[in-house]
Amino acid sequence: MNPFESFHYQVDRAAALRPFSEDFLRAIQMPMREINQMISVTMDDGSVREFNVYRVQHNNWRGPFKGGIRYHAQVDIDEVRALAAWMTMKTAVVGIPMGGGKGGVTMDPKTLLPRERDAITLAWAKVMKPFIGPTIDVPAPDVNTNSHDMDIIAEEFGHPAVITGKSIEHGGSLGRDTATAMGGWFVFEALRPTFGLDEHATLALQGFGNAGANFATLAFEHGLKVVAVSDSSGGVYNSEGLDIPALSAHKKATGKVQDFSGATNITNEELLEVKCDVLVPAALEGQITKNNAERIQAKVVLELANGPTNPEADDILFARNIMVVPDILTNAGGVTVSYFEWEQNMKNERWTAEDVHTKLKETMESAAKEIADRKAKYNTDFRRAAFLLALERLEAAMPKTA
Repeated sequence: MNPFESFHYQVDRAAALRPFSEDFLRAIQMPMREINQMISVTMDDGSVREFNVYRVQHNNWRGPFKGGIRYHAQVDIDEVRALAAWMTMKTAVVGIPMGGGKGGVTMDPKTLLPRERDAITLAWAKVMKPFIGPTIDVPAPDVNTNSHDMDIIAEEFGHPAVITGKSIEHGGSLGRDTATAMGGWFVFEALRPTFGLDEHATLALQGFGNAGANFATLAFEHGLKVVAVSDSSGGVYNSEGLDIPALSAHKKATGKVQDFSGATNITNEELLEVKCDVLVPAALEGQITKNNAERIQAKVVLELANGPTNPEADDILFARNIMVVPDILTNAGGVTVSYFEWEQNMKNERWTAEDVHTKLKETMESAAKEIADRKAKYNTDFRRAAFLLALERLEAAMPKTA
């Protein structure tokens, strides 16, 4: 399945648990609008290159479209469609009044000079100008994009609430940089009694970017034993646990986690299969598949990345009694604090980091509890329970003419 087909499959599985109208299910399966264009950008050497740029606006029944912009060589329309649809589910799951969208540019940002990258970001903003705005569609950072990129887009529009994930001095929210990891941690803590894990649980984490590194730090600070960590170049393993602050310093100094003193180098594929209590995929989608699901040794998979587990793998893990806590819950801390940033911009307010964390904790714990209740009521897995909650909220918001 491509990512968008996976989304359809997930909706169908959840919708089988209780009746929904056919009109509703048809409407929620397809995006409301897709923008797929080419931009031309003059590079620093004087050459002109073309790039595919995308924005998919999936659903806005509950509020403005919301979702990140990613820069990656493998970005395509099916991936952006799926990510937009998952964002619709994500905002509904945590109960914030927004919808789902996603954007992207097909490119490898590591090959670009700073001015070239800024030119691409500005060109994306100009193409999308008729389609986004504070009450229409509110983008945010995603893979390989950052607050500097968001500042460029906000400046082009002349309103901070057009986009979130901005730098603090340009209207960004305190707490945004750790929001995805913090939200995932609040979910883990809320569901830990369900998992049957104590405070000394072991953890393996794939992906050591912003979300992954911050989650590893939180786990380490709370006494969990982090036995394996990886980034795009590979990973490291130590059954006795890794010193995460020292590993972070090593990564900053060398650009990678491998060759860390006292640890064994492993591949990203091997990391997924190490013996641990909790496996945290925090990299790209499609990492756990039917080809490796039988070899997963974790008791719990906590999805901090978007779409890391393929549907065929979901069924295998469910049959093996491995609990998978889905991305549309565990990964939703980022969009939740993005909503807080938008709300602050719209009201011309500035919240403290403590206020943001308190509101985030309440939001994530409430969503986790509602999903756990549905899981028990329907004797199902966490993913179907989460999609069911989202579908119920979306059906309630569906316009009569939709």
